[in-house]
Amino acid sequence: MGGGGGPAARHPVRPSAACPSARAPGSPPMNRSRALAVLAASVALLAGCARGGGEPARSAAPAITAPTTTAPVPAPATGGTPPGTLLVADFGADTVSFVDPARGAFAAVEVGTAPYGLAVGADGRAWVATAEGVAVVDTESRTRLALIPYRTASGPATTGEYRGGGMGIALSPDGRRVYVGVNVPGGNGTLEVVDTASLKVVDRVPVGRRPFDVDVSRDGSEVYATNHDSFDVTVVRADDLTTRRIEVAPYGTEGGLGSWLKPHYAAVRPSDGRLLLPFEGERLVVVDPRTGRSEIQKMTANTHQHGTTITPDGTLLTVGTGPIDPATDRGPSLTVRAPDGTERVFPLDGPHEDVAVSKDGRTAYVTGGFTRDGSWDGLTVVDLRTGATHRLPAGSRPLGIAVL
Repeated sequence: MGGGGGPAARHPVRPSAACPSARAPGSPPMNRSRALAVLAASVALLAGCARGGGEPARSAAPAITAPTTTAPVPAPATGGTPPGTLLVADFGADTVSFVDPARGAFAAVEVGTAPYGLAVGADGRAWVATAEGVAVVDTESRTRLALIPYRTASGPATTGEYRGGGMGIALSPDGRRVYVGVNVPGGNGTLEVVDTASLKVVDRVPVGRRPFDVDVSRDGSEVYATNHDSFDVTVVRADDLTTRRIEVAPYGTEGGLGSWLKPHYAAVRPSDGRLLLPFEGERLVVVDPRTGRSEIQKMTANTHQHGTTITPDGTLLTVGTGPIDPATDRGPSLTVRAPDGTERVFPLDGPHEDVAVSKDGRTAYVTGGFTRDGSWDGLTVVDLRTGATHRLPAGSRPLGIAVL
């Protein structure tokens, strides 16, 4: 069936404000007058995504303690960047931070205003989507090589959740192209194409509103922009930049910009190239980008979900930011979903945004820079065998993350 339906919901409409968060599961059904009242208030505020809470979330969110460290972490003695170092985009600053996964951040490089997503190529160059342009960073020498301005006019470089400029970003498999979703406040976004040899934007194509995430097919023939505020994925052919729109709205689109129930991040399943989009710890939308058809599978975390990644064996990891309705929804968590659909849900302390996995598949790193209230300056390290967690200092409101 198409991407906009899905099985009957416990709460078919859960309106709120237009924001990178969406609505978490578990809210009781609203009558129409109450729903419209909530929607009107949230749209008037131009905000309204969930605040993070504890686990389980049955009352107000607990205070979030800041990570601490006894002394600054020294840079590696060799001056190079060791394998396994984490690179995070400091949305609360103008830098990316290099993080020792055992001890915390040891270096930072200025890249541009409010960096969001990042991607790292086999050559060690990192591509960072900032409000000003795509920054190119040599991760070995820890220096910025270039800042490539966007062609799309998105207003002055500002900070905050609704800022214009780059959001999702991805590399082609051959490393020759970078694709970045550019947010245009108040309108549809664009997908800009950067040539990695000339360090210039060579093409652009319209996509949906607020392209939160960008992914590329396994063979590089298609690019997928996940557009938060238009409830869809734009499929872009890499050769001629023709586009197709696939609606992804398992709870429907009622509420429009005021809905909480929008797509955020996607992952390309290695086994068949289908797109996996988690919603609310309740529903996983599996989209066939060739046909535009989707199916909906059950998820179990019952929490508002954001960042997601997938391992080579098809294990999906998804970040739960916390409850929308603390009376019924659960708190922040990390869902680890095996290829057969079985899930483990690990509670987290406070909101988080994105996730990466160590090369050996044993450890997850979950960034604390959540795009709404409750963000903090660090990440949570999760032992995927035991579920044990601990916090690690890591830059300023870190969002995007990669393992070098």
